[in-house]
Amino acid sequence: MTDAAPTPAQNAPSADAPELNVNGPDFAALVAARLCHDFISPASAIVSGLDLLEDPSAQDMREDAMSLISSSARKLADLLQFTRVAFGASASAENFDSRELEKLAQGVFAHVRPTMDWAIPPSTLNKASARAILNIAQIAASALPAGGKATLRAVAADGRVAITADAVGPRARLRPEVLAGLKGEALAEGLGGPWVQAAYLNALVRAAGGQVGIELGEDKVSLAAWVPA
Repeated sequence: MTDAAPTPAQNAPSADAPELNVNGPDFAALVAARLCHDFISPASAIVSGLDLLEDPSAQDMREDAMSLISSSARKLADLLQFTRVAFGASASAENFDSRELEKLAQGVFAHVRPTMDWAIPPSTLNKASARAILNIAQIAASALPAGGKATLRAVAADGRVAITADAVGPRARLRPEVLAGLKGEALAEGLGGPWVQAAYLNALVRAAGGQVGIELGEDKVSLAAWVPA
């Protein structure tokens, strides 16, 4: 995929697709459930580590418990920092340094199998671009369940920022519900967690006046978006 903006045909929902209401309580509940799902695993692991430390019969596992607590706390902190920007809680900032965004994205990739190549030069990006890049990065990571590499690019030209992510690796794929969300379709079946992030990405890009595109190939998933600069 090139840095060109995605075409409407790549992103248009089907004519009989259920209407997507991102302002309704059901969508908000799904976003909350998605974030809780992301946070509960490392939080539970921290509690498990603490329980081991407090168990007199498990003192021989003290080193393992400390390692579990340390790695899980780091993962939880990375996810929280990422979420503050990716899902919009950092509302006070209108512009973001791409180098700071790289740190946030790398924090997510540090805890998954694929790696990330951040091919975005140092620059200042507006809020819509920053959120789009981070969500695209995490979706690209999830498209590589068996590992691989996701390459992130962003180019500012002609009054807009074109963002691409090429996820390359064995069995690279997008879940059907993720494809539906990226096209702006309501969740018909499948898991709500993967769908809601894709739907959120579609909604925030469209609200900014941009578009989202998808291209699927053998062992490759390409995501694209453009938003006004």
